[in-house]
Amino acid sequence: MKRIAIDMDEVLADTLAEHIVRYNRDHDEAVTKADLKGKWLWEIVSADRQERLEGYLRSEDFFEDLGVMADSQRVVKALAQQYEVFIATAAMEFPNSFGPKFRWLRRHFPFLPPTHFVFCGDKSILQTDYLIDDQPLHFRRFSGEGILFTAPHNLHVTGYRRVDNWRQVGQLFLAD
Repeated sequence: MKRIAIDMDEVLADTLAEHIVRYNRDHDEAVTKADLKGKWLWEIVSADRQERLEGYLRSEDFFEDLGVMADSQRVVKALAQQYEVFIATAAMEFPNSFGPKFRWLRRHFPFLPPTHFVFCGDKSILQTDYLIDDQPLHFRRFSGEGILFTAPHNLHVTGYRRVDNWRQVGQLFLAD
């Protein structure tokens, strides 16, 4: 059985939407995902607000109630019937994210065993055939094939197979 590793943030969980909501609320702005075409949120926020922006990621409740990417639950459940599926998410940079991310995964993807949740930093340690991720830097030393999941910050990245949404992931990996 082939193995697929799937990133959590910006692939399964809509982390960016929560980041934008908190930023707009605290700064009385109206930033949208459309404003970020080819950029990270960090790139459009003034220097004096960078610390606050990072502080959101360090808060205890940030990762607890993120939105679920459309169709991800249905497609991941179908993938798990044909592949060995792992969720690989960075948790080392923000250690307090471990508990909320674990609870989020258990709540939204209860059909996956918790033994298939991998909390890591460097994803090159993963021994899977595919890695679906929004950050191409994780593909550099990864031994399988990287599949780039479209997000505003990676719109101009080339050189990888790309999927724009979970329906396309299903089309790529699941037989009709």
